[in-house]
Amino acid sequence: MNLSLQKDIFVSFFRSSMLGYGGGPSTIPLVHKEVVDTYEWMTEEEFGDLLAVTNTLPGPMLTKMAGYIGFRIGGFAGMMSALIASVLPTVLIMIFLIGFLIKFRDSSIVQGMTQAITPVVGVLLLLLTVSFVKKSRNDLGWINAGILGVISIIFYAILDWHPAILIAIFILFALFKKAPKKSDGEES
Repeated sequence: MNLSLQKDIFVSFFRSSMLGYGGGPSTIPLVHKEVVDTYEWMTEEEFGDLLAVTNTLPGPMLTKMAGYIGFRIGGFAGMMSALIASVLPTVLIMIFLIGFLIKFRDSSIVQGMTQAITPVVGVLLLLLTVSFVKKSRNDLGWINAGILGVISIIFYAILDWHPAILIAIFILFALFKKAPKKSDGEES
């Protein structure tokens, strides 16, 4: 077992969990930063695929991502390191702060702090979205990416379809779309 790798797995998910106040949406950009940018354990495309799959499965997103990434990078020990690191901060905070939170939950200061976090999470998700849009430009082209974006908005926001249905449809689209033909001069 590579202890240095296990330490890196633990630290990356512990950081994401500690700084990701508010659950899944706030932790996704942090996990992306650790996994894709800092340690380069996954590519943008792989992370996007993992994000799509974790959105369709029930349960907390961070633990699903941590379990998969930890196992992929460090085997069973990596999975356990990532899961413990992603759950431990929440457990410790809940144990030590539950009395404090109950006592001050109706405080305008605490409610203001909670409302102040919402725009930060929105900006982090926007940055992640911009990253995926840039990637889709290379893979799909602007026109196809725009068409899929408009279709998503129509079916999700207007027709009220569940996001898992859209994700499944787009996964099927990606699996069955024809690969571009290569010219005679290109290798297979």
